[in-house]
Amino acid sequence: MGQQGRSVAVRQHPAPVAGAPLWCDARDYGLQGDGTTNDQPALAALVDRLGEGYAADGRARVIYCPPGIYSIRDAGTVWRSGVSLIGAGSGATRFLLSNEGNRAEPTPLAYWTTLQHGADRDRHIADCTFADFEIDGSGVAMTQYNYLAKGLGLQYVVRGVFRNLYIHHTGATGLGCDFLQDCLIDGVVVVGCGRLDNGEQMGGAGIGVGIGGWGDVERCTISNCTTLGNGTNGIFLELQKPYWTPPRGYRIIACHSQANRFGISDWGADGLIVTACTITGNLEAGFDVSANGTAGIAGRGGILANCVIDRNVGDGISMGNTPGPYTIDGNRISGNGRHGYHQHDLGTGYEGPALDVVIDGNQFWDNGLDGIRIDRPMVDTVVVNNRIRNNGRQCAPAAAGSGESVHYARRAVTDRSAHWPIDGHRGKVLRVGTRYAVVVANTDTDLALADLRPDAENAWNEDVPPPGAAYELPSPAPVRAGITVNSELRSSSVRGNRIWDNREDPTQSYAMWITPRGRCVSCRVEDNDLAGNAEGPLRLDNAPEGGRWDRNHVEVD
Repeated sequence: MGQQGRSVAVRQHPAPVAGAPLWCDARDYGLQGDGTTNDQPALAALVDRLGEGYAADGRARVIYCPPGIYSIRDAGTVWRSGVSLIGAGSGATRFLLSNEGNRAEPTPLAYWTTLQHGADRDRHIADCTFADFEIDGSGVAMTQYNYLAKGLGLQYVVRGVFRNLYIHHTGATGLGCDFLQDCLIDGVVVVGCGRLDNGEQMGGAGIGVGIGGWGDVERCTISNCTTLGNGTNGIFLELQKPYWTPPRGYRIIACHSQANRFGISDWGADGLIVTACTITGNLEAGFDVSANGTAGIAGRGGILANCVIDRNVGDGISMGNTPGPYTIDGNRISGNGRHGYHQHDLGTGYEGPALDVVIDGNQFWDNGLDGIRIDRPMVDTVVVNNRIRNNGRQCAPAAAGSGESVHYARRAVTDRSAHWPIDGHRGKVLRVGTRYAVVVANTDTDLALADLRPDAENAWNEDVPPPGAAYELPSPAPVRAGITVNSELRSSSVRGNRIWDNREDPTQSYAMWITPRGRCVSCRVEDNDLAGNAEGPLRLDNAPEGGRWDRNHVEVD
C-alpha cells in the first residue's frame, strides 16, 4: 500500500494531554455520591480539566458516575465541549439538585447559554453525551420563577446525545437545550417539570428546544421519549427570534406525551415531522401549531402522521395562526373533550388564511364537539378519505344539583340522584359558586375532573367544595357536526369522506354544517357518504358559492 493510501486508512490521534484522561471514574476525582457532600465543586473542576484536554488535543472525554446520589447544590455547572457524563442508569446514578444555600441561583446540572456564557455558533458545545442517569430537581426553590431552573440547559450544541435519562420535578424545563445541530434526544423520560411555572411563563416544559440559531437547517431527532405532567408542553419546538428563518430538520418519533398543558407543540419550525406518537390526556390540546412561542411565529410545512391523539381535555389538534401548509395524515383523533381538529385564530401571529392544509385518511370519533371545526379562513384545503363518526358527545342538557346526594372529591363529583348520559358532560366547565373544574368523563352519577394544571393535586381552582354544595353544568352546543365551516373555506376539496353516527342514541347532528358565519366558496364537495347522522346529512345556513357539489350520498338505502 502506498503512503497516500495508508494515510487515508489510518487516522492519527495525538496522545491525550497529561492530567486529562479520556475516561475517568468520578469517585477518583473528588465526587462522593453519598447524598450529603456537595459534589458540584468537584464536578465543575473535573469538567474544566477534561474540557481543557479536549481543547488541547481534540479527543472527547467521559466522566463515569457509579451508582450513588450526587448532591448538586447552589450553583449550576458550566459545561465544556468534549466532556460526556455517563451514569449507571436512572435510579442508580442520581443527581439531586438543590439551592437551599442560594435561592437566587437556579442550579441546573449543566448549562452553557448565550446570555450567561456567550454561547453562539462560534462558541458552541460539541461532542458531548449525557446518558444513563437521573436528575431530581425537586430540591430547587426560587424567590421568583427563573427559566434556567432546568435539568440540562445547553445552547448551541453540535453532535450532542441525550439518552436514557430520567428528569423530574425541575422548576423550569427538564431538558431545555436550544439550537441543536446533528443531535439526538432518545429514550428520555421527563415527569412533573415546570412545577414553578404558572403555565404562561417561558419554558416549563418536559423537553423544550429553542430553534433557529443555526439558520434554515437544524438536524435533530427526538425519539422514544416520554413526557408526563409537565407545566407547559410535553415536547415543544420554539423559534427564538421573529426575524430568524424557521428551520427544517426536526423530527419527533415514537414519543408519548400525557397530562401536560399541551402535548406536542410546533411553535415555529418549517417541516417538522411528528410520527408514531401517543398524545393523550393533555389539558389544553394534544398537538398544537400556533404562535404561542417567544417569537410569535407558528409552525408551517409540517407533517403529523400515524399518531394516536386521544382523550385530551380540550382539542385533539389545535391549529392557530399558521400560514400553512400542514399535513395531517393517518391519525386516530378520538375522545377529546372539544374538537378533534380545530382551525382557529389566537389573535396573535400570522393573520391571513391558512393555505394548503391537507387532512387525509384520519379517523375522527367520539370527540366532545365537532370532528373538524374551521373557525379561521382556509384556502386550498384538502379534506379527503377521512372517517368521521360518533362525535358531538357533549350532548347532555344543563344540570344542577345540591343536597345530601352530592359529594365532592379532589378529582370527582358524585350526585346519586343524577341520571346523566354517559360522557354527555365531557369538556364542560362545572361550577360550584366561585369554584370551577373541567369534566373529562362521566357515568350516570359521577363526574371525573381534569387536574387544574399539570401534576396538580386536585381539579379545583379553590378548595374542594363542601358536601351538598350546589353545582351547575351548562347546556351543550346546540349543533355538533362531523365538519363545521364557521369561517371562509375557499377553493378547497372535501372528497371521499365517510361521516356518520352509528350509535343507538346518535349525537353527531349533521355530517357537514355551514354556519351563518361560514362561507364555502368555489369548493368541490364530492363523493362523500353523509348518511346516518342524528338530524340530517347537511345543514347549510349559508348556501355554497360556486364550486361543485356532486355524488354525495345523503340517504340510507
